[in-house]
Amino acid sequence: MTGAIRIALWSGPRNISTAMMRAFGNRPDTAVVDEPFYAAWLASSGADHPMRGEILAAQSTDWRAVARTLLGPVPGGRAIFYQKHMAHHMAPEVGLDWMAGCRNAFLIRPPEEVLASYVVRRGEATLDDIGVARQAELFDREAQRLGSPPPVIEARDVLVDPRGALTSLCAALDIPFHEAMLAWPAGRRATDGVWAPAWYDAVERSTAFSAPRPSVDLADLDPALRAVAVSARPHYEALARWRLRPDQAGVRRTSNSRS
Repeated sequence: MTGAIRIALWSGPRNISTAMMRAFGNRPDTAVVDEPFYAAWLASSGADHPMRGEILAAQSTDWRAVARTLLGPVPGGRAIFYQKHMAHHMAPEVGLDWMAGCRNAFLIRPPEEVLASYVVRRGEATLDDIGVARQAELFDREAQRLGSPPPVIEARDVLVDPRGALTSLCAALDIPFHEAMLAWPAGRRATDGVWAPAWYDAVERSTAFSAPRPSVDLADLDPALRAVAVSARPHYEALARWRLRPDQAGVRRTSNSRS
């Protein structure tokens, strides 16, 4: 394993994870990778996702090979390797020891808002689809390894105050904030997953973080989604209690500098 700083950001779908990848990818010192375990998860789960065939052809379906790549040489020899991950891609058979080679952080969004956005694209959603339960499990595992909670960042905090939230996150990850994280050129990237045409239309038009949309209430969801949101809420709240605040920019979590 090379001496680069590896950052694994754990999210669920319909969050601002791709915009966060844009922010980090615009840094001159950072290489990014987009959901590297997607094909391995599709192969093991049998899930019918948009562009399934293209994803299976584009990525390795061997999680061990993916993990070796994430701990191997950083593309372009950059100092930082930013990895965008979906928590639900960590199927039960996937080993997690490779995570110790990364500085792990967790991106959260209220389940009501995730579900309202998800069903626009997919029509229906289960608790497993939005990944928050698995995200909480990964958080607990990492907190136990470190002896302290890893960084948690709330999507709305980033949208309301990008500079403050990203400064706090960078401090917690023990890397310097970079001004380039606040704006980026529009368009697709070579580092975007092959699935970009099915999901990334909005982010491809973006040049910065957008203003937050109105909050979604539980009552706004239909009964089936409401039940999923109620099941997801305790997992979300377990993470949200640790979320960084924009005014925590000066707080460094020295336990994260072990990796």
